[in-house]
Amino acid sequence: MMQNGQPWLDTTGQPIHAHGGCILKYQDWYYWYGEDRRADYYVSCYRSQDLMHWEFRNHILTTTSPFKAERFQATAGLVNSDGTKVNIERPKVLYNPKTERFVLWAHFENGRDYREAAVLVASAATPDGDFTEHGHFRPFGNMSRDCTVFVDADQAYFISAARGNADIHIYQLSSDYLNVTRLVNRLWSNEFREAPVLFKHDGLYYMLTSGTSGWRPNQGKYAVASAIAGSWSDLQDFGDATTFDSQPAFVLKNGNQVIYVGDRWGGAKHYQDSSYVFLPLEITSQQVILKHKARWFIAAHNFVFKD
Repeated sequence: MMQNGQPWLDTTGQPIHAHGGCILKYQDWYYWYGEDRRADYYVSCYRSQDLMHWEFRNHILTTTSPFKAERFQATAGLVNSDGTKVNIERPKVLYNPKTERFVLWAHFENGRDYREAAVLVASAATPDGDFTEHGHFRPFGNMSRDCTVFVDADQAYFISAARGNADIHIYQLSSDYLNVTRLVNRLWSNEFREAPVLFKHDGLYYMLTSGTSGWRPNQGKYAVASAIAGSWSDLQDFGDATTFDSQPAFVLKNGNQVIYVGDRWGGAKHYQDSSYVFLPLEITSQQVILKHKARWFIAAHNFVFKD
């Protein structure tokens, strides 16, 4: 049993460092990617076959990751000129079946201030291999902070908080997933939402977001649409006033189960003590309900979470 809000350990007994990340199912494995700010690391990868026992695989992006240009006007650099680290936040990984490569998108900041507001792209030939950096840039010149990715049939999308977090932008990705090709939607102008999570359920699209309150948790909200590029509903509350002391990271679909995964942040001074929250999402008549204080399990693996 894994306890929400408590340290989660890998198969060697070490804390799992996969904050703000995602889980990608590939072949018979689940790969969990996330932020790892220790030492010279940026993104780490774990894998599991039962969502309970996580094996550390690799620090897939570090200060010494190689660079290869893949597009115009992308700036290289995972280390500042003075040797200090940059910030890589909310890494999300997609598998591209056409190129047979794993592509990472993340929020990039220079580590000194929060003015870069750019996106970083990297890729690798294997899900847990060493990723090659392809540089960072602002999509179509727009600011880009908290972000996520989503694949719908053969089309992939990049979603991020833009314009100083005032809006959420949705971009269509190129066929190789390494670039944006067009801005397909601009949502909730001046609502100041971040931590976007996009998923599909019963033919409809749902987006979860949080408010902008720094490290402090706040009221989660969601919206629904019948098409990604179409009209979205007004924002509605889910969870309680602090989203059960968490911020959305991603949603994991496992059979008929819809699993909310959030971060329970420790703050700037205690970032390494940040933990995770896995809770079931119940979706009925386009209403999203985050189930709290619920004993539940992933039937295929007898995996019980308890908060």
